[in-house]
Amino acid sequence: MSPNQNYPETTGQDVSHVVSDPVSPSHSKKQARERTHDDSGSDTIGTTGVLGANGPMSRLALTTDEEKQKAEEGHAKFHRLGWKRLTIILIVEAIALGSLSLPSAFATLGMVAGVILCVGLGLVAIYTSHIVGQVKLKFPEVSHYADAGRLLFGRAGYEIVGAMFVLQLTFLVGSHCLTGTIAFQTISGGGTCAVVWGVVSAIILLILAIPPTFTELAWLGYIDFGSIVVAIGITMIATGIQATDQPGGMAAVPWSAWPKEGCSLVDAVIAVTNIVFAYSFAITQMSMMAEMHTPTDYVKSIWALGITEIIIYTLTGAIVYSFVGVGVESPALSSAGTLVAKFAYGFGLPVIFISGSINTTVVGRYLHGRMYANSVTRYINTPKGWISWLVLITVITVIAFIIAEVIPFFNDLLSLSSALFITGFTFYFPALMWFMLLKEGPWHKGANLYKSIVNAAVFVVGVAILIGGTYSSIWDIVHQFTEGKVRGVFSCSPVA
Repeated sequence: MSPNQNYPETTGQDVSHVVSDPVSPSHSKKQARERTHDDSGSDTIGTTGVLGANGPMSRLALTTDEEKQKAEEGHAKFHRLGWKRLTIILIVEAIALGSLSLPSAFATLGMVAGVILCVGLGLVAIYTSHIVGQVKLKFPEVSHYADAGRLLFGRAGYEIVGAMFVLQLTFLVGSHCLTGTIAFQTISGGGTCAVVWGVVSAIILLILAIPPTFTELAWLGYIDFGSIVVAIGITMIATGIQATDQPGGMAAVPWSAWPKEGCSLVDAVIAVTNIVFAYSFAITQMSMMAEMHTPTDYVKSIWALGITEIIIYTLTGAIVYSFVGVGVESPALSSAGTLVAKFAYGFGLPVIFISGSINTTVVGRYLHGRMYANSVTRYINTPKGWISWLVLITVITVIAFIIAEVIPFFNDLLSLSSALFITGFTFYFPALMWFMLLKEGPWHKGANLYKSIVNAAVFVVGVAILIGGTYSSIWDIVHQFTEGKVRGVFSCSPVA
């Protein structure tokens, strides 16, 4: 396949409906002949069609020249993303909340385990994202993770993975809404009701999610990345100065190479899931690759992102933990002292809201595509398209706000969503994709043996974190509510 060929963007409808371009070598002749029946029994085609003599818009129910023009404009608008902008967008989506929770994970696990897990899980995330990209290239009709679920498990897989996709991204938006509340409380000194700051955070997230294409959002990525670097830098410098000025200096900081004293299994598992959360970029990868004009360049993006994440996460976790010790807070910006924390959160506001809004855009695109699969409305360049888009992202944001208020403590919200969903998107689903969609020949012969062992190990790790992390997070949530250690639901009291 020519590296400059545009890949068709689908929307989550039955990917087996897509009839492949007969000139594309990425599909077999058998695939090119495949047609299926929809629920009504009628013969159907894919959601956007394929590139070919008739163009990708030929599959839409276009009845007027104006609709055809809108479809052509829409298709062009959603295929302008290059690998550099993809890298920026992935950085925006990935490097945010995760980096703020890592020092507390180091405090629980100890310096040795923290560094090993940060580097190791980062390399695993790069590998599994490579598998996700290979599936996207082999099956270009796949436009969202849910479509890959159909390839794995049929219609049931599509619906289940689609539900996980929507819930996880909504959880992420809720996490950013919660962090926005914490940031505004810190900056303002805590005199305003926390629910008010939650509403303000939700409104900002909604406004930033209005642009429907990732290309339009890419320029915000530079602001986002600069924001998190400055915020983390301020935190490191401030905590370093505090550590130096305290009695005994750096030598008096209570950090350890080993897990903290009295560390329970629940504490350890929650800390691990927070590190897993930091490497969650695979969930949005297929959605973003669908906008690339040269999808084969995704490899550059995931390596650039992965190495950047490993460096930032490991340094952030290790340095802040070594400066603050076992008492480091989560988010880590809160450990910089009251005055410095205000400045750090002020510089960190862009990353909180820009990163959160990207998740709204991704889940919105998936749902909007399902709602208007065979209509020009899906391109969001008509009055109906814009109105439906605005209503949809508003609903998503309101639900995210409710989540942020119902689970109003940072670490457990991250660990619960990581255990339930990110373990699948980052670990065991990619492992299954290799076995079921990419592997050629018996698993035990030639190069397949090594890859089979690696992917089996990744699968086991993912399932283990799923089970242990879910149990630990739920147990901790119930325990904290029982002990009265957190504020109530929709409470004006400060966020824990």
